[in-house]
Parts: sequence; C-alpha cells; structure tokens
Amino acid sequence: MDTGSTSNNVQPLPTLDCLELRTHPQRGRGVFTREPIPKGTLVHISPVLLFGAEEYSRHGKFTQLDHYTYCWKGGCFALALGLGSMFNHEPFGQENIGFVRDMHNEFIKYTALRDIAAGEELCICYGPNVWFDVITEVANKNSSAQQQRQSMSEKAEEDDNGTNFLRCFDL
Repeated sequence: MDTGSTSNNVQPLPTLDCLELRTHPQRGRGVFTREPIPKGTLVHISPVLLFGAEEYSRHGKFTQLDHYTYCWKGGCFALALGLGSMFNHEPFGQENIGFVRDMHNEFIKYTALRDIAAGEELCICYGPNVWFDVITEVANKNSSAQQQRQSMSEKAEEDDNGTNFLRCFDL
C-alpha cells in the first residue's frame, strides 16, 4: 500500500495495490482483489466531492449522481471519488467491506469486514431500500433472515458522528 508523502499539505490516500476494476456479467463494473485481504485491513480511502443541499436538490438528484452520493454534514451531499463509487452492493450481513465517513478530513474509509479471498468482489451494503433488483453472490437467500438483517441495517450504518446517512435518502 503506497501512503505517499506526509507533509502538512499532502493527505495520503492509501489504496491496496491488489485492487482492480472488472466487469461482472450481471452486476456491471466492480472492485475485485487479486490477492487475499485479511479482516480489518484498510482497503481504500476515497476523497469526496461535496455538493450543497440546494445545488443537489436542483440538479444532482435528477442525474446518475443520485445513486452514488452519501449524506454529509451541514446538509451537504458527497460523491466518493476513486474506487469509492465503484463498490457494488450486497445486502446487510453479506457485504465484505464496511465504510466510515470521515467528515473532518472529507474522506470515506473502506475496511475489510472479514477475510476476503483472491479473486473475490469487494462489496458494501447500500442500505435496506435499494432502487434496483439485488443480484447477490451469496447462494443462500433465506428471505426471512434477509428481512431481519435489513431491519437491523439502519443501526449498522451509523458512522463516526453517530448519524445514519440513509435517513437523508428516500431510496
């Protein structure tokens, strides 16, 4: 992992060298790993591009940006740059990557939630109310267990500020 310079004007944005974009036959482009990733590994840090609430409500929500933004402090919305906007979705409890919004530094940090095998796709949970049909990599789709996990997902999506970014969306 290259962490770059550490001078006061430079903020390193670590990304594992083993990550790559690939096209999944059903899910489209996504992030995959060429090497195993141990649980707890910092996988990627994405800087964000911020949009004010008024600008977003007048323009952004009518574009593809609406599917890629996170709620941010002060009523703003944030677009994750780099690989941050390329992680596909897995339902709560099936994702292998977690994320935390770092409001102070304007980053989103992505971390391995479990050991991840070489060749595996890295996925986050978008929340319980996605706007598309879920195509999951997990073979067992027990609907009652999935509903229970989804009802718990709102609590699980809290970040370092204790706020739930999903509450900002009408997904």
